[in-house]
Amino acid sequence: MAAVIERVDTLEQTLQDFIRSVGDEFRKLYNSQRQTEAELRLFKDEMRVFKDEMSDFKDEMGIFKDEMGAFKDEMGAFKDEMGVFKDEMGAFKDEMRDFKDEMRDFKDESRRQQRQMNKKWGEISNKLGTLVEDLVAPSLPRVIEERLNEHAYDLMVRLKRRLPDGRVKEFDALVITPECACLNSTKATLRIADIDSFVADIAAFRSFFPEHDALPLVGILASLAVEKNVLAYAEKQGFLVLAVGDELMEIKNRPDFEPRRW
Repeated sequence: MAAVIERVDTLEQTLQDFIRSVGDEFRKLYNSQRQTEAELRLFKDEMRVFKDEMSDFKDEMGIFKDEMGAFKDEMGAFKDEMGVFKDEMGAFKDEMRDFKDEMRDFKDESRRQQRQMNKKWGEISNKLGTLVEDLVAPSLPRVIEERLNEHAYDLMVRLKRRLPDGRVKEFDALVITPECACLNSTKATLRIADIDSFVADIAAFRSFFPEHDALPLVGILASLAVEKNVLAYAEKQGFLVLAVGDELMEIKNRPDFEPRRW
């Protein structure tokens, strides 16, 4: 009997241990299920967020697709514009080539015209160089006779003298009368500096023409036209001044002006 009771007690203890073990496992399973359900809810929420994000991404991709389509159209238009620009640059290159040819022709023509102008200026310079012979020299005897009451018996044009010391000087014209020597300097345009230079010529005259030391020297300046201030300065130096007038070359000094005898 005792053995039976002991076996029953053991069986009861075993059953209690089993029930306790099953309860622990059930609680663990229950807790695990609750945790799984919580994780499923969290996963469901995350999936909902993901779905929303995917929807937004889809919308953004649609916008991006539209923008890419617009960009593609713009690139097509840009490509067309580049084609037009390329054609325009080709045309510009052709125009520049034509312009270069025209500039070369213009340069050649300018060079030819410059040569012609140089030739013309040379002719004019040569013509001005004969101003003394053509205009002034023929008038000097008349002017001297009218103004100085002297008869000119010797007229020399473009006299060049060389001194023993090597100095060389050229004088435009020299008129000799019984009572004086008249030295002329002719300029196409008479300037004050020319007057000062003529003063130096007057000072050097007797060194180059010692044979006329006994004669007083009169200075005569001549030009095509003379400005008033230049005329006044020439008179101050004591020079007769001639310029083109009614009788080819005429005296421009004041009627009462008396030239200086050097």
